[in-house]
Amino acid sequence: MKVEGDELLAQALSESAHRETRIRGNVRGERRRWLELAMTNAQQTLLTHLASKETVYRRLLALRDLLELAETPARMECFDVSHSHGENTVASCVVFDENGPLKSDYRLYNIEGVTAGDDYGAMRQVLTRRYRRLVNGEGKRPHLVFIDGGKGQLNIAREVFDELGISDIPLIGVAKGVTRRAGMEQLIDAMTGDVFRVPADSPALHLIQHIRDESHRFAITGHRARRDKKRRQSTLEGIEGVGPKRRRELIRYFGGIQDLRKASVDEMTKVQGISKSLAESIYAALHDD
Repeated sequence: MKVEGDELLAQALSESAHRETRIRGNVRGERRRWLELAMTNAQQTLLTHLASKETVYRRLLALRDLLELAETPARMECFDVSHSHGENTVASCVVFDENGPLKSDYRLYNIEGVTAGDDYGAMRQVLTRRYRRLVNGEGKRPHLVFIDGGKGQLNIAREVFDELGISDIPLIGVAKGVTRRAGMEQLIDAMTGDVFRVPADSPALHLIQHIRDESHRFAITGHRARRDKKRRQSTLEGIEGVGPKRRRELIRYFGGIQDLRKASVDEMTKVQGISKSLAESIYAALHDD
């Protein structure tokens, strides 16, 4: 089996591997079986990829028709807010394009200066920060924006867009509905205020659910990371003699605050910069309960 451009490919592989690489297509026996297996795997992967792209495109067309958009949306953004009893609030922005999730464009926003538990204030802050940059000529322009929430959250989004002079980006709220069950979501159009349901088997709804669920997952992941980081820092910050550098060294050495709690004084002294007296202070502080 002749591989087209084999010399050029072999040269590129040799440079990448830092050793000579040869490509052979006319092989027999076990090598031929490996070659056939590789071809089968490649064909199956390609078919799966094409089928996935076809599914995404079909869902995009269904979404365009459902929302009566002039064009098929090539970039969609969705926002969600996550916190624990109002603490460590973060907001997520996930992005989908014609190929699905565009994770390189995902963003997390730490929400500051907002009353604990004020989801509306958090949503106002993240949308203002994101789209003020857009108005100033920074960042990519979405063709469609989803807000994970009901009319209240969507009204905040509409107010932010009005304040920034954005009138050409459709805004859609995704509410869980009365039963809060998957497939029972309600969509809210910010322009008209209309609330409508979509059949559970609709490809458009499946795409919206995917976007909403990804936004929710990303927000929760970011919130937990911020919460855990704050817990680690707050536990060690009150110990005299343990500054930012030593906190980092302790966490890096033991892998986390829980493993640090299990460590003995002698084990703590193995960390660079931690003397026995300081280790005793850390141990006492971590077991002061």
